[in-house]
Amino acid sequence: MTDPAQRLSPVYRDMPLTIFEQMSGLARATGAINLGQGFPDDPPPPALLAALAQASAEKSHQYPPMAGLPELRRAVAGFYARSQGLDLSPEGVIVTSGATEAVASAILAVVAPGDEVVLFSPAYDAYAPMVRRAGGVPVFVPLRPPHWQYDRTVIEAAISPRTRAIIVNDPLNPAGTVASADELAMLAQICIGHDLIAICDEVWENVRFDDRAHRSLLALPGMADRAIKIGSAGKIFGATGWKVGWLIAAPAMAAVLGRAHQFLTFTTPPMLQWAVAEGLDTPGIAEACTARWAQTRTVLLEGLASEGFALLASAATWFTCIDLAASGIALDDRTFSERAVYEAGVASIPLSALWEGDDSPDGIIRLCHCKPEAMLTDAVTRLARWRDQLLA
Repeated sequence: MTDPAQRLSPVYRDMPLTIFEQMSGLARATGAINLGQGFPDDPPPPALLAALAQASAEKSHQYPPMAGLPELRRAVAGFYARSQGLDLSPEGVIVTSGATEAVASAILAVVAPGDEVVLFSPAYDAYAPMVRRAGGVPVFVPLRPPHWQYDRTVIEAAISPRTRAIIVNDPLNPAGTVASADELAMLAQICIGHDLIAICDEVWENVRFDDRAHRSLLALPGMADRAIKIGSAGKIFGATGWKVGWLIAAPAMAAVLGRAHQFLTFTTPPMLQWAVAEGLDTPGIAEACTARWAQTRTVLLEGLASEGFALLASAATWFTCIDLAASGIALDDRTFSERAVYEAGVASIPLSALWEGDDSPDGIIRLCHCKPEAMLTDAVTRLARWRDQLLA
């Protein structure tokens, strides 16, 4: 008799675990410091926890509206009006169970079988599998270190008559870079000129440093009716396990996105939605989170630099990247990450795991900085000691 597991879809049967689950699993198993998967070790802000407790005690625990609580949809629109100057309608907001579900809903609503979707490498690892499950074909455009800039000639060479959409992740995970105003304008021109939908993963929009303000592709001329903006309360407030995200688009487009969302998670726990609405309506909460991460970022950057590690420039996200070769480490990134867990006691993410194709840079690793200062200092010491042993 055939093993029932062998009768399951080969798409998932043969698919490896995401690199984030792999590295976090190794960190749990070995007791290593986990600077791989991106999440803070601190609890969410006390005001959010108080709002959650109050909502749990006083509000409904039954199905909320599929598109999200009206209070949260209004709060999302208000948050972006204050922070980014966007004039949004609450009817254009669809609340999802995390930003990854928002990405899935957007792809399922936009992509038909045979459509091509332009992706930029390195890329969050959910994009390509979701495009394929929708029947689409991912077409990868590489971004090159150290600046990871968008090149119009390369992008337009990847576009064909079958291209339906482009997925833009800005700020860029895993590199932590921010697109320039000229790059955003160029991406908007490409979308308009080739009649493309832009799926804009902007979950790191509020985790930006060095006075770099966020500007959404949705705000550029001609993009209001062809851009889908994706946001995440988990990234804004450091509450990744809450899994509260959202899609934003012109109301007519949002209605279609909602129809894809309704057959994925349908809705998101109402008490979490109430708490996130409270957080978005209180600007100081998000500002304090970003200020806290600016401090921990400085600890990691200064610690690594003082130990002679070569860092790639970044201005956003919870991550910083190390150039291994420039740091005197003659290991590829996967080997480094696998050995560092066991031999240095530190988990990281190899950037080549977020790249499809044979042309990936294989000497860059990503570390997460939204951790307690003592943990970051310990991790830097462990990595430096291990590197010195490698060089001895």
